[in-house]
Amino acid sequence: MLAELKIKDVMTRDVITVAPNEDVVFAFEKLMKHKISSLPVLNGDKLVGIVTATDLGHNLILDKYELGTTVEQVMVERVVCLEPEDNLITAVRKMNEYGSENSIINQLMVVEDHKLKGIISDGDIIRAIKV
Repeated sequence: MLAELKIKDVMTRDVITVAPNEDVVFAFEKLMKHKISSLPVLNGDKLVGIVTATDLGHNLILDKYELGTTVEQVMVERVVCLEPEDNLITAVRKMNEYGSENSIINQLMVVEDHKLKGIISDGDIIRAIKV
């Protein structure tokens, strides 16, 4: 089943994003407002990074950011991506392969021709299985 389902059939297309020059506090507020766990960082229409609620929230609580800290200063630049025609097995493999020790990546960006087309999460994959 996972081999038959394409990323484009499961991904979220209306992706909420953030600009690199956005203040981290406002980016975190956006994450909380929309109840999402990550924001792709776009410079124009080019994907340049990602920030997560876990990272931003943790560092805000610990008061690690100075006033005026921007997303660009704290984003992860190494973004793991898929293409719309990839299948869900590829997504699961990448989530596992690129995760840190004993964890997975929860969201992968979907790009085509260097443009963000969507995002797929572990929850999207679980809902698609319908066991």
